[in-house]
Amino acid sequence: MITGELKNKVDKVWETFWTGGITNPLTVIEQFTYLLYIKTLDENEKKKEADAELLGLPFDGIFPKDQPELRWSIFSNMGPDEMYKVVSEQVFPFIKGLGGKQSTYAKFMKDAIFVIPTPSLLARVVAGINGLFAASHSDGKKDTLGDLYEYLLSKLSTAGTNGQFRTPRHIIDMMVRLMKPTPEDIIVDPAAGSAGFLVASGEYLKESHHDMFFIQGLKEHFNQNMFHGFEMDGTMLRIGAMNMMLHGVDNPNITYRDSLSEQNKDTEQYTLVLANPPFKGSLDYESVSDDLLKVTKTKKTELLFLALFLRLLKKGGRCASIVPDGVLFGSSNAHKSIRKEIVDNHKLEAIISMPSGVFKPYAGVSTAIMIFTKTGAGGTDNVWFYDMKADGYSLDDKRNPVEANDIPDILTRFSNLDAEKERKRTEQSFFVPVEEIRENGYDLSINKYKEIEYEEVEYEKPEEIIAEIKSIEEQIIIGIKELEELINGK
Repeated sequence: MITGELKNKVDKVWETFWTGGITNPLTVIEQFTYLLYIKTLDENEKKKEADAELLGLPFDGIFPKDQPELRWSIFSNMGPDEMYKVVSEQVFPFIKGLGGKQSTYAKFMKDAIFVIPTPSLLARVVAGINGLFAASHSDGKKDTLGDLYEYLLSKLSTAGTNGQFRTPRHIIDMMVRLMKPTPEDIIVDPAAGSAGFLVASGEYLKESHHDMFFIQGLKEHFNQNMFHGFEMDGTMLRIGAMNMMLHGVDNPNITYRDSLSEQNKDTEQYTLVLANPPFKGSLDYESVSDDLLKVTKTKKTELLFLALFLRLLKKGGRCASIVPDGVLFGSSNAHKSIRKEIVDNHKLEAIISMPSGVFKPYAGVSTAIMIFTKTGAGGTDNVWFYDMKADGYSLDDKRNPVEANDIPDILTRFSNLDAEKERKRTEQSFFVPVEEIRENGYDLSINKYKEIEYEEVEYEKPEEIIAEIKSIEEQIIIGIKELEELINGK
């Protein structure tokens, strides 16, 4: 998370867009992103040029030698009018075709439009981004650019038309650390949005398995086939793809797709699902894939997505998904059938109940994280429940940092489940045997199983309380008489 000077510089660039007439947050982020990407291309090119020179190797970069003005370091020093002409007429078409027409980036960029209206606004934004990079280099952090982009995305403070809203970064990080992606995993988020889960998975692998980048096959897998995301919103598609690229993934497989429709034919292709699917989106029921409706006949997107996860995963594949509380205890046939499917035919491992303020200010809905493994042959034995009460931020609309934070405890306990077996139902986490879950109609809400420990309070006998009240009353009467005497004595 970025703080201080860098945060203020992002806010100033944002304000520059706003005062320049671009007030739609998505448009601001999109235009901001294009320019960040153009700047990053030049920064990366400089590093490669320096490395090649040091090693005495020839270097053919992405920028044509006869068009140096395409590079940020050149055009950013031009006057506003010349800069605007170069960026709008040369640089933007260049990045739209980067990598050829079949490249991932070209696919997302084909509908992109450069909408900065004036040379003066472009010049001010370019200067602001130069200031950002200067501050980020002095920050000393390895992934300041990624953090900067996360902060930029946090400004999307309204829910989307299909019920999607931004998942807080610390919740994403927790889910990734719970699942511990491996260098061989094939990861998918079928409701990718800005690709937060995929980005966090990539960052986790860089941190925990940095040696994988010295193995050609694993490095290629990371850049070409590890990360997959589906998204229906064209703007979010571009933002998600560029988010991945700014975090160092060369060719993310982020595609335009309605995950629940017949057009999504993917079956048993992935080893890890990380997702926060839309809860109350508008749904074209007629276009929903028939095989999903066979698992749970419903119009509720949150239930259909769980059926989709089961279809997408290979046998042995794992899933961590955020679900609204209603999924855990809803009494409709559709609710019960999807819970029964996961519990009886696969391996349900954990339910982590989260406080309702986690998604504020976007929404106040109560949610949980459901973790399971696809087996096709059952395997649920004891399900681990955890009652998260705090996530490190206040649970109101302000979401200010606070000391109370259960996330480190959740990660510690989940990584050592053997030590959880003796915990009582009165504690913050505990196991529930699958037989008990079946007896309770596959209800997965923590309140169904949690036991509340009431402290016995001993009160004085009524006679003693009355005697004490009388004694106090007598003292009050004496005090009033003393006051009257003082007043009359005057």
